[in-house]
Amino acid sequence: MNLSESSDRSSDSPAIQTDVCQLKIGFIGAGNMAFGIAQGIIASGKVPPSNIIISAPSTNNLPRFQERGVSVTHSNDEVVERSRLVFLAVKPHLVPKVLNGISRNVTQEHIIVSMAAGITLETLEELLPAGTRVIRMMPNLPCVLLEGALLLASGSCAGEEEETFLKTLLSPCGLVEAGPEPWIDAHTGLSGSGVAFVYVFAEALAEGAVKMGMPSALARRIAAQTILGAGVLLRDTGKLPAELKAEVCTPGGTTIHGIHALEKGGFRAAAMGAVEAATERARELGKK
Repeated sequence: MNLSESSDRSSDSPAIQTDVCQLKIGFIGAGNMAFGIAQGIIASGKVPPSNIIISAPSTNNLPRFQERGVSVTHSNDEVVERSRLVFLAVKPHLVPKVLNGISRNVTQEHIIVSMAAGITLETLEELLPAGTRVIRMMPNLPCVLLEGALLLASGSCAGEEEETFLKTLLSPCGLVEAGPEPWIDAHTGLSGSGVAFVYVFAEALAEGAVKMGMPSALARRIAAQTILGAGVLLRDTGKLPAELKAEVCTPGGTTIHGIHALEKGGFRAAAMGAVEAATERARELGKK
């Protein structure tokens, strides 16, 4: 696929055409999320690394992109001028400054994809030229291993065509879905922050085994593999979590006794509360 090279600034958005190998892609920001998305795009084999450019104010994170054949720069304007699809991968508080700096170079030929937590489509559109096609996207850390979960929401000048295009382009990064904007903050709490919640659980599992006499290093490896295996089963069997749980819980067995301990400790409510708290924080960031 390729974005139209037309310079028409009319109300009709340029069409997304075929020939993805000609697509020029830019990233503003060189953190882990940008790296994960870039890796997924490169892994698809459809967009050559030479068609990708990334900018960052320092050189700290740029070498890993250069190693993969990606162009690097310190100029955000250069990224916009050389790209048609631009990923905004900076911290939320930097978004106004970055968009104010590049807006003079953004045209209706561009698609701007923001990965900034909490920053609404309305805010993004206010900071960019009228008619700009804007997509809000929330990935998560496993994107760096091409096992991410991404959710897209379209602005007023973008729609199903852009969403379908991005879902296809980003599919090597992991699961890619689209939905209404209110789901983005919930996805931030569920998947963006949820990765860290899983790490807390993994740490607790391993420490439980250490308490019962297992060496720490072995406990950590087994905890990691347990979570990985459980996740693959959940994803690939299509069964509900409750169904898989029931398959492990034999009457009077070890697992049901362990689950009882989790329930007494308020584990389920704590997990739900963690997603809620992270979602509300994402909404607060958008208001600020």
